[in-house]
Amino acid sequence: MAIDVVSLTHHDGEEAAALLKELCDAYADAYGVEPGEDKTAAFHRRAEKQFARPGFTLVTARDEGQLVGFVFGFTLPAGDTHWWGGVQPEPTAEFLQETGSRTWVLSEIEVRRAWQGRGVGRALHDAALGARGEERATLATGPDAAAQPVYESWGWRRVGRIPGDEGDYYSAYDLFVLELPVSR
Repeated sequence: MAIDVVSLTHHDGEEAAALLKELCDAYADAYGVEPGEDKTAAFHRRAEKQFARPGFTLVTARDEGQLVGFVFGFTLPAGDTHWWGGVQPEPTAEFLQETGSRTWVLSEIEVRRAWQGRGVGRALHDAALGARGEERATLATGPDAAAQPVYESWGWRRVGRIPGDEGDYYSAYDLFVLELPVSR
């Protein structure tokens, strides 16, 4: 299962919507849960809302037709954004400014368990971010998530923590930023 046998494909929001069940199955496998469990249902709801957002892009990784991983995200809108709301330590006003073309949110990056640790995640990451025209990318992850050292090794830097909203999976999230374009 070498990374060179995986094919990467970019998709828009309409194509992503058609792939939603397959995305949910890969998401469930990545976390070792059943597709109908609460965690997967929450992913389904989040994903559906994001497909129509400006700048939405999905990149899929397949091996012999099987979806083995994916990454997707969207561009933050101009003006005030909920994304940076309550971040501590509080950054400068310049840092918080969004133009509608400044920041791309890496919303999800998932790889089926059998493919983890084989470079698929990094290939998806680089394919999604390498095609972006924004200045920077951002992502949120649970505090002390196992993925944080991986993100840091890929060049992401932690910029602060935000409180979670009611019903969120975590009560707080760590925010990371990566300057674009991605260089390896």
